[in-house]
Amino acid sequence: MISEEHLYAIALRECSQIGDINFLKLVRAFGSAKNAWENAKKGHQPIEGISRKTVMDIGNPEYLKFAEKELKFCEKNNVRIKLRHLNDLPFLLNECDDAPAILYQKGHFDHSIKTISLIGTRNITSYGRQFITDFFEETGNCHYISISGLALGADKEVHERSIQYKIPTVAVLAHGFHTLYPSKNKKLAEKILAEGGALITEFNSSRKPDRENFIQRNRIIAGISPSTIVVETGFGGGSISTATFANQYNRDVFALPGKITDQYSQGCNQLILQNKATAISTLKDLIDYLGFSIPSVKPGDLFPSSETHTQLSENQKIIYQSITCHPKISIDGLADKTDFSSHQILAIILELELLGKVKSFSGRQFISI
Repeated sequence: MISEEHLYAIALRECSQIGDINFLKLVRAFGSAKNAWENAKKGHQPIEGISRKTVMDIGNPEYLKFAEKELKFCEKNNVRIKLRHLNDLPFLLNECDDAPAILYQKGHFDHSIKTISLIGTRNITSYGRQFITDFFEETGNCHYISISGLALGADKEVHERSIQYKIPTVAVLAHGFHTLYPSKNKKLAEKILAEGGALITEFNSSRKPDRENFIQRNRIIAGISPSTIVVETGFGGGSISTATFANQYNRDVFALPGKITDQYSQGCNQLILQNKATAISTLKDLIDYLGFSIPSVKPGDLFPSSETHTQLSENQKIIYQSITCHPKISIDGLADKTDFSSHQILAIILELELLGKVKSFSGRQFISI
């Protein structure tokens, strides 16, 4: 239900110096968006990080007129307005320091259900498509919501396979609800809503899909889920920024490794090498880590969940055995117990991760599988 607080929240957030963090400081200091709007400039009480210049734009009647227009737009288009300071946001997203002050939503989004974010390049290959299909086929009986960005390529594949396997899906947009970008995905967006999913955005109806909005959008994809899966991405792709946000929010990040010669696996391989993502070795390992319980896949699948027996090289055996005997051992610990340098150990561990023999944890600690 839209209230007076929604009106003043939109007007306050529209002020030139009021971003999501300053918005939250003001509503906490004054008790509500309305009180902040009416009193922030009157004898300005000291608020940490809020200068006189920051509040100068508050109270501008043009922003209140814009807010009135925005409320009418939302009512007409069945858009719900979620306010962070009223605890309307999904719990995990609300934990993020820079969570959006306002979230606009169309469709149904049950915040009590676990979410998994899946992202990747717009130039997805058959390798990435097969992984996404196999992932949803194996988790079709699990209770969760998929999150992605409604872009072409990997995002589109995620939403379509979600619908195919009856998994609710939520698309995070980089613009307001007055448009849909890319326009090729308009029918898909409508199907997401028809199948019980949702479209969400922090941008009001005046905001176009500008380039910088996509990076801003990515922090929501990362913050809203406990785990983010990067399917395919090149060096510097948008998915790298999402993974970076997820790391900053202390979320789990998984990346699908590939050949070093494959352009759209290079970003994933880099995330794994830099210990910013856990390598996906088999679907079974990934799904177990996500906390799902499913039967094993059929033999011969591209991404088998059944255990595999791999012949290790002598160097791999030495490192693997050291990790097995000393769970959560560090790089320095391995260097002390072997004749390898830290640089050599990192390379061998990456090989073992790709083989599904080792998992890494924060602080560069490792366990054998």
